[in-house]
Amino acid sequence: MDTPQLLGSLALAWAAYFIAVVSPGPATLAIAGTAMGQGRRQAVALANGVLTGSFFWAVLAGAGMAAVVTKLAYGLMALKIIGGCYLLYLAYKSFRAAMRADAADMAPKIAGRLSLAAFYRRGLYIHLTNPKAIFAWVSLVSIGLPKDADHGTIILFIAGANIIGFLTFNALALMFSSDVVVRGYRKGRRAIEGTMAALFTLAGLKLLTTRF
Repeated sequence: MDTPQLLGSLALAWAAYFIAVVSPGPATLAIAGTAMGQGRRQAVALANGVLTGSFFWAVLAGAGMAAVVTKLAYGLMALKIIGGCYLLYLAYKSFRAAMRADAADMAPKIAGRLSLAAFYRRGLYIHLTNPKAIFAWVSLVSIGLPKDADHGTIILFIAGANIIGFLTFNALALMFSSDVVVRGYRKGRRAIEGTMAALFTLAGLKLLTTRF
């Protein structure tokens, strides 16, 4: 594959990755909810946890290991169960927040109970326990990398995706933690948290019932 062709393939894979990153899903939902309800720093920490999980799957995919993982039925089943249960746990937390009638001014107090490392781990868990992320990266590799790709091409592919992920995930954290969005969240906090609880529940149940 010549250089123009290779760059075209990489650009297509990076565009697909960007679309996947901004599409509604557990990660974007968690970033938005954390940004509105907990604060900017907490959302950025969670966003970079998601990014680390994505980077992990990218490295495995680039090394050809993700294709092996997708064939390990028991491993995928374990990831599916853990990931689905974790999403249901996040749904429970959102539901509890929605039930608190006096929580309009509690965001700083709640945020203070958890360290930034805890939010980082939350983002990491969301992405590492989602088997769909493995299949997504296998698809991206098949789009962006030739079969005989050298180490330099693989590093370029992963580095480009990582930069896109870093900018996009952190932009979402900053956007949803803006004053305008946070004021809107405070006004409709219970409805928003209730909606998030429902969406996390749907995402968790969908993951648990999906056949790979």
